[in-house]
Amino acid sequence: MSRTADIDLVFERAVTVEAVVGALAGERWSLQEPLGVSYMVNNDGLFNWQSAPTDQVTQILALVDSPDNIHYHVGVCIYSSAAKTGGQLLFHAGRSRCSFTPTIDRRGLSGASKLTDIAWYLNKLVRPLLAIGLTGYEARDLAD
Repeated sequence: MSRTADIDLVFERAVTVEAVVGALAGERWSLQEPLGVSYMVNNDGLFNWQSAPTDQVTQILALVDSPDNIHYHVGVCIYSSAAKTGGQLLFHAGRSRCSFTPTIDRRGLSGASKLTDIAWYLNKLVRPLLAIGLTGYEARDLAD
């Protein structure tokens, strides 16, 4: 049996990927993850993730935040080297909503490691995003 865990984040207005990543940097999240930098622009319906070297962060942020891509889902992976965990941030068209899915070394609950430690992720994501207009979230961890 597999699990699906995610946190849907709602902002009062459209946000940029760069603004979200910048806000999360205070909690030591980074675009640099074990594979380099991973990103996606879903302009073809395939959700085809790409990897790039870390020296291309500026170009990747320019691509995902381009006005040409505002009507498409875009995504980046974020990673905390201190906590050794991370996941995908998927920004929905219009950019007032995004979802975080812990896909890189997901943290399990102590004593119930099959369940995701959603509270840990909420503590690391919500507070810094309040400064850029986060108005709410919905979190879930479900068996598939």
